[in-house]
Amino acid sequence: MALRCGITGLPNVGKSSLFNVLSGAGARSENYPFCTIEPNVGIAPVPDERLYRLAALTGSDKATPTTVEYVDIAGLVAGASKGEGLGNRFLAHIREVDAIVHVARCFEAPGITHVSGSVDPARDIEIVDTELLLKDLESLERRIEKIAKQAKGGDRALLDELAFVEQVHAHVGDGKAARTFPVQPGDEDRLDALFLLSAKPVLYVANVAEDDLPDGGPRADAVREIASAEGFSCVVVCADLEAQLAALGDEEKIAWLEELGLEAPGMDRLIAAGYELLNLITFFTAGPKETRAWTVVQGARAPAAGGAIHSDFEKGFIRAETIRYEDLIRYGSEAAARDAGAMRAEGKEYVVADGDVILFRFNV
Repeated sequence: MALRCGITGLPNVGKSSLFNVLSGAGARSENYPFCTIEPNVGIAPVPDERLYRLAALTGSDKATPTTVEYVDIAGLVAGASKGEGLGNRFLAHIREVDAIVHVARCFEAPGITHVSGSVDPARDIEIVDTELLLKDLESLERRIEKIAKQAKGGDRALLDELAFVEQVHAHVGDGKAARTFPVQPGDEDRLDALFLLSAKPVLYVANVAEDDLPDGGPRADAVREIASAEGFSCVVVCADLEAQLAALGDEEKIAWLEELGLEAPGMDRLIAAGYELLNLITFFTAGPKETRAWTVVQGARAPAAGGAIHSDFEKGFIRAETIRYEDLIRYGSEAAARDAGAMRAEGKEYVVADGDVILFRFNV
């Protein structure tokens, strides 16, 4: 499965600049609102040193990372839910992603205009959140009207559905995101079926000036506070610095990061945080032709993991011959790991762990 993240925020906060670094797709990032008229889509490889160590160990011809798909969505403005700016189209694009990467501007730059006239990330975040809530209210009101008409005959299932949607409407109407609605066991699918914008998980990005790295300063603290209150993460980056880092060789990049007190580029941290947000893990397949990383949701069983590679693997699943990454590296080869008892034959109920190296056996 591919993680699909929508990068959003107000205009001129650095969304397209971050997208350019993540995907290398070259989105336009001019200094005016709405320069991104259609959503730009780019594919970014997920950095994982384990992949390349496995490829070297197994003598693979190539190493193929798993990927994240990023959608650069044009900036929202106040009134977007009512069609201000290009709001309706942008809100529709948000509906299509798995998670929202909400970029907040935390830097001063006299040459880059701000649609609200000043830099205030907390206010900016509230503007975007409000537009998502207003759009959700509109969607819920239409849903309630439709179900109410259908339920006039007294159908108990429809009346129950109507009561549920009305509860969600009241929750959102109080200014609370749909993702914070107290879902009862068994009602998760009902909430998902409403396709609400504010139900999306959010990863906050504080885009700061280079001088404010590594912590980001008071404005980044404000973004962290908002993220923490919602149970989400905040990644501090400097989009301008990330663009410069992307153009450097590995040794120069490492030296510059050490000078700034950063363990990894912001983009690596952003991708890792996105994985954590959606409870994703990585497993590997390895062989002489290719070593490859694959993504599944944490808790996925072996047949479902096989299905991430090909539907035949899931349909005809027999077993998963599994070695932990650490064991394969420790023993130096598949044969040595097998001789040491580190290779396991797992059945349909096996829950795949992050870092598993798996050979799937299946019937065609």
